Amino acid sequence: MSKQTRWTLKSIAKELGVSNATVSNAFNRPDQLSAKRRDDILAACKTLGYYGPNKAAQSLRNGTFNIVALVLPDSVEYMVSDPVASSFMRGVTSVLEKNGINVLLFSGNSDTLNNIVDFVDGFICYGRPRNNALVEQLKTVSKHVVTIDFDIARNASVNINNEQASYEIAKHVLHNQNDKVAILGLRLLDENVLCRVYEHHEFETGQSISHQRLRGYQRALSEANITVADDRIWNIPESSERFANIAAKEVLSASPRPNVIICMSDLIALATMREAIKQGIKIGKELRIVGFDGIDEAARFVPRLTTIHQNSQEKGVIAAELFISKEEKTQEVSYELEIGASS
Repeated sequence: MSKQTRWTLKSIAKELGVSNATVSNAFNRPDQLSAKRRDDILAACKTLGYYGPNKAAQSLRNGTFNIVALVLPDSVEYMVSDPVASSFMRGVTSVLEKNGINVLLFSGNSDTLNNIVDFVDGFICYGRPRNNALVEQLKTVSKHVVTIDFDIARNASVNINNEQASYEIAKHVLHNQNDKVAILGLRLLDENVLCRVYEHHEFETGQSISHQRLRGYQRALSEANITVADDRIWNIPESSERFANIAAKEVLSASPRPNVIICMSDLIALATMREAIKQGIKIGKELRIVGFDGIDEAARFVPRLTTIHQNSQEKGVIAAELFISKEEKTQEVSYELEIGASS
């Protein structure tokens, strides 16, 4: 037998003195050959370094790749370290893997979908990507799309009612119009900096998860006749301990110090509680703090954090099931206000 660096189905069949169909059947339709015939062909192919018909070429021919692009709102490095995003991804992969479908993680910071659109069966988009160009492409791409926590008026989406949930938790933590309130927001601005959100910032309340939550807070504040000063809303660029610690120190050193801090994630709220404890501030009495997400650490923390619990893993399961079924509908997932001692 001769050796060559790159075999094709046609060349390997010629080398073995059999038909193309016989080689194809050995790899793809074993019931068409006797067990001995198939074993002999596979053994000969292995010796020559041929491991079957080109799967990529097959996929291009039939248009099915068994790959879903999971489009993340931010960088892959950041998202895989986030407990909420990780829980969502577990839900997605638990369904897709059982159905023989692979997942490609795709950064929301990327410039275009063009590099992958021809090699995936569609997109599951977890939150609105930072790059608006991706959102515009998702609106028109010919492949199936499932969006989570935002809507592009096509295909399928999975959501919780972020605005209503945020309204409910803010309404819970606000006691009277004398409350001095600060909001630790998450990605309210396109700027990748930790800063206060002043009127001069280019700021438009859009459809991102953070903007939905801010609208809920603002509705509750308006009903309570509470005005939040311009310098009492912070933009935190990512839900991480590093940025949350800096924001916590700033907000707790503000004068007058807030007695209510509304946080857009549990990670931010927990960092603020840890800093308050260091400073000897009595949480639940001198300072009321609430979060959002319902991560495991929030339930274990002392005092327990008041938060909105959303089942991110369930959202991932539903998103994957919608993708597989190709149903074009919006599905709302329930949430729960979990009251702890922090409020």
